[in-house]
Amino acid sequence: MLLITREMPPEVLARAQAEHEVRELRLQGRFEPRHILDNIAGVNAILCIPADKFDAALINALPDAVKVIGTFSVGLEHIDLDAAAARGIKICHTPDVLTTATAELSLTLMLMAARRAGEGERILRAGQWPGLAPTFHLGRGVSGKTLGILGMGRIGRALAQMARGLNMQVHYRNRTRLAPELEQGAIYHEDDASFLAALDFLSINAPGGKETFHWLNAARIALLKPGAIIVNTGRGTTIDDDALIAALRTGHIAAAGLDVFANEPEIPPGYLALENAVLLPHIGSATIEARNAMGFLALDGIKAALA
Repeated sequence: MLLITREMPPEVLARAQAEHEVRELRLQGRFEPRHILDNIAGVNAILCIPADKFDAALINALPDAVKVIGTFSVGLEHIDLDAAAARGIKICHTPDVLTTATAELSLTLMLMAARRAGEGERILRAGQWPGLAPTFHLGRGVSGKTLGILGMGRIGRALAQMARGLNMQVHYRNRTRLAPELEQGAIYHEDDASFLAALDFLSINAPGGKETFHWLNAARIALLKPGAIIVNTGRGTTIDDDALIAALRTGHIAAAGLDVFANEPEIPPGYLALENAVLLPHIGSATIEARNAMGFLALDGIKAALA
């Protein structure tokens, strides 16, 4: 039996039901271990999402019949991999298939933040548009500017390719320097100071975890040019929210476009009052094409593990 924690796209659910006996939980909001443990009888596979935290305590409480946990995500921070390995539980995830969708959303946020699109829509909806004027609602152009990418993996490289179409110069920070054929002219920086000082735009596309926790803190924000714009579609934990909110208030950071947050679905309230913060509800991979591909890939992994 396959236990599915959340509502899945119709095509994904149909395939799951064709291949397995399925028990759907359709959970919403905050996850609790009891959601799993109260419904685990007869289950040998689980399909979850990043909002479902499978820590060591939960994994150790699973019955021996559970052989695989599939996660509807690229990241694995929500699963204690050591505990799963100790129990002989296989883990499968969904890399590669959401690359384009997430890169597109990074570009969307960058353009929205630069051109103050969210603020402009709110003006219209409130009936407060005074009409055209030479100085009304001025934003910042993107063409010819410098984009820095933190995390030059598949998504970062896809964003770089899109940015080149906008005549942007691309700089990047990464664990290691890429081969020239992957860099495609992007400029690598070995240290944060030279990287941040060069940027008009910073896009965070790095994974979560201890290495990147609060990477964008007050000290690194101070290294950015006044008026820089920040975008994050990676992990919310990469940003020190208090520091970014303070920089948005002073204007040192002109705008930010954020799709991910540290304690989702809770949002730091300081962002909500800021007109120069573009906020989206973690929809980086939320296209029909990407979500179907993610579900199918997770089911492929579950099928292979059970076989």
